[in-house]
Amino acid sequence: MKNTILFNPNGQDKAKQIFEGNSTGMCQLNNIAYPWASRLWDQMRSQFWQHQKIDLTPDVVDYNNLTKSERNAYNKTLGFLVFLDSIQINNIPYLKSPITAPEVGLCLAEQTAQEALHSASYQYIIETVIPKEDRDAMYELWREDLILQERCKLIAGVYQNYIDDPSLDNYLKSLVSDYILEGIYFYASFNYFYTLASRSLMPGTADIIKLIHRDELSHVRLYQELVIEAKQQYPENPIWQQVQDMFSQAIAHEIDWNFSICEDDILGITARSTSDYVYYLADLRLRAIGLTGIANVPKNPYAHLERFSDLSSGATTKTNFFESTVTSYQTSSTVENWDF
Repeated sequence: MKNTILFNPNGQDKAKQIFEGNSTGMCQLNNIAYPWASRLWDQMRSQFWQHQKIDLTPDVVDYNNLTKSERNAYNKTLGFLVFLDSIQINNIPYLKSPITAPEVGLCLAEQTAQEALHSASYQYIIETVIPKEDRDAMYELWREDLILQERCKLIAGVYQNYIDDPSLDNYLKSLVSDYILEGIYFYASFNYFYTLASRSLMPGTADIIKLIHRDELSHVRLYQELVIEAKQQYPENPIWQQVQDMFSQAIAHEIDWNFSICEDDILGITARSTSDYVYYLADLRLRAIGLTGIANVPKNPYAHLERFSDLSSGATTKTNFFESTVTSYQTSSTVENWDF
């Protein structure tokens, strides 16, 4: 893949293709080819928040009242999420390098900042809630848990292939893998924290997850659009015949991981409902890029938790959803027409 030229006087201010176009590199946002990207960037920018503003004091107390299985799932879920956002921070610049539409580049730059915030937020939870003697294990989980290590290899391996060999095939595989990561991998983990919140446990953690969840949905929108554009620009590439298989492999890893940390020992979560949920999400993501679903699960088995994500609120401030106190960060427009 050809990287964007930094200084290109012979380029066009209005990039006519997202990938490998002939752009000047100027961010002339009054003359763009992809209005959806400009709107999405505005939305992402307006979703500013600070994890330090959220009080985790109740969570410190609640943590000691969780069952052994609940604490194990809480710890391992945070360890997994820290890995996901860390690898995204490192990988996004490689995905951005051949993108020549400046308005799309801005979205990826904003995503990088948001992933850094998410990683810092997970660490804030770990360092505040989890006992000191257990914290280091959270950051080493991706090395030591064999099931997690296998799925981390799957993610990192595809990314690394493009870094080592920046061919078109490897780029498109990396792009689709990023869509899978942003579209599937986070949400069962989010549901675990919402399940605790539904029992009035760990409210501060759920508040942070709610804000991260909103950001992640904007990332899903971004990669959905990028995959659609890539299909149009490179329609003959064989990767499009492999997407469903890539999803199937990711689904299997996601289900195995969630069962390994929750088994059937967490109130409100079962292996069957989690499996159905992962397939439900995968079908949504596949249909969104014009492909056929895999399992056609008709409805979200965790729809009862949607109120905890509070994604449809049009308010200008967020409130703690257990109390009426207003937090001191500002919110923005929500992500429209996106499922959980």
